[in-house]
Amino acid sequence: MPVEIVPIEEGHIEGFHRTLDFVARERRYLALLEAPPLESTRAFVLDHIKRGHPQFVALVAGEVVGWCDVTAKDRPIHAHTGVLGMGLLPPFRGQGIGADLMQRTLAAAKAFGLHRVELTVRQDNANAMALYRKIGFATEGVQRMRFRSMARTRT
Repeated sequence: MPVEIVPIEEGHIEGFHRTLDFVARERRYLALLEAPPLESTRAFVLDHIKRGHPQFVALVAGEVVGWCDVTAKDRPIHAHTGVLGMGLLPPFRGQGIGADLMQRTLAAAKAFGLHRVELTVRQDNANAMALYRKIGFATEGVQRMRFRSMARTRT
């Protein structure tokens, strides 16, 4: 099925929340163990829309299967900087959708006036690191012991 990448709209919030929650509960990629409550997510997205912060979703048959956003930093000294977040549901990984999402979002971030975009990635997420390097990101440091392993043990 074709994938459509579009700016997030209010009607995408519940699908974004479900996708965020699924990826968070994998406990491998995000600094969240689950999505924030739906109303907090709604407030986050509506604030992004209101401020014009770049946030895109990947849709398949109208359902959100991934997202990418850049949240501008609030302090005036960092006003030129944003922080990137993204995720894709497992069946849609490894198909170039993440790269497309990032390129659209980074172009929007540049148009928004951001000159620097930062992200954090776990060192064991080789696929994401390869994607980020391909897009043009560089490693600026390694934060040892930044994340506590929360992987579920399977029985």
